Amino acid sequence: MSLLFYTQQGDLNIGQGADSTATDMAMAGQGFQEDSVLDVMIESWYINGPLIILSVLAVYIFFERTMAISKALKEEGNFMDKIKDYIHDGKIDSARNLCSTNSNPIARMLEKGMTRIGKPMDDIKASIENIAKLEVYNLEKNISTLATIAGAAPMIGFLGTVIGMVDVFYTIRNEGNTLDNLAGGMMFAMITTIVGLVVGILAYMAYNFLVARVSKVINRMQARSIEFFDILEQPGK
Repeated sequence: MSLLFYTQQGDLNIGQGADSTATDMAMAGQGFQEDSVLDVMIESWYINGPLIILSVLAVYIFFERTMAISKALKEEGNFMDKIKDYIHDGKIDSARNLCSTNSNPIARMLEKGMTRIGKPMDDIKASIENIAKLEVYNLEKNISTLATIAGAAPMIGFLGTVIGMVDVFYTIRNEGNTLDNLAGGMMFAMITTIVGLVVGILAYMAYNFLVARVSKVINRMQARSIEFFDILEQPGK
């Protein structure tokens, strides 16, 4: 009887100890979860704030340039055929009016060239090249900002990482090496790194996409200018 009593008492103590340990772990877990990801992001506002601003700026530039470049790529059907017919018939004013009704870099470039018809071919080519440079400059407006954001955002995130790790080492020195003490600084470091990388990667992808679209416009402008010169050199055919 006595042995059975002590055995049951021991089992009871073990059960109470296990319950106490589980309770302590649950309380520790609750304390650890007090700082959510959102809380850490708000705490690191001086790092994530600029990153959010850069992300908004990158999104604006991307959509604004995408629409502008898409507009530049729009071309009326049989546009060059109509230009060729007008020039062969001597209807230069009609050709210029057709260009003025098409709001794209190719039309503006050719319209400028038509104002030089009758002058040496080198003058016509020079005027078209000057307009083409201005059009390309306008198409590339603010695209370089995306490249800057793509490079700067990860660096800002890395700055947050360094600040977070400094906080971790400071905590170790003053409060000891416990998970609760280190979690805040480590979350700070990781979250700022993630935000910086995400903004940088998206800006880099947007930059490359827009550069490819601008290159497509440039290639089309070059092709149309060659066609235009061919029309001027053989007006009777």
